[in-house]
Amino acid sequence: MKVALASDHGGVNIKEEIRNLLEEMGLEYEDFGCDCTTSVDYPDYALPVAEKVANGEFDRAILICGTGIGMSIAANKVKGIRCALVHDLFSAKATREHNDSNILTMGERVIGGGLAREIAKVWLETEFQGGRHANRVGKITEYEG
Repeated sequence: MKVALASDHGGVNIKEEIRNLLEEMGLEYEDFGCDCTTSVDYPDYALPVAEKVANGEFDRAILICGTGIGMSIAANKVKGIRCALVHDLFSAKATREHNDSNILTMGERVIGGGLAREIAKVWLETEFQGGRHANRVGKITEYEG
């Protein structure tokens, strides 16, 4: 699995936690920034990463900002993206099993690094169940045209 990783200024600390997790898991990844705490615009990071997932350059991505909301909204504008904003373990597992989410967003001002690592690990290790869920995801794909 190849994972893209990015944050805005509000998510740089958790991005480092996730980068360490990806290395520990032995997953191939690329960090698309940002590496500063000076204000930057989340769409400048979310949109290019989402496009890389949508066109198949990466299998999945993890995006972090202050709340996770901005990154999630931006990423979901890209056709083919099913981005889930998650702050608990149950939702991390469910969004992979039921929604086949391909991007995970989290908020650094909402959760700490330890929980973010656990969420990312569950999300990365959980497979899509298919079955009745595939039909539902297919309806979204069809709508996107």
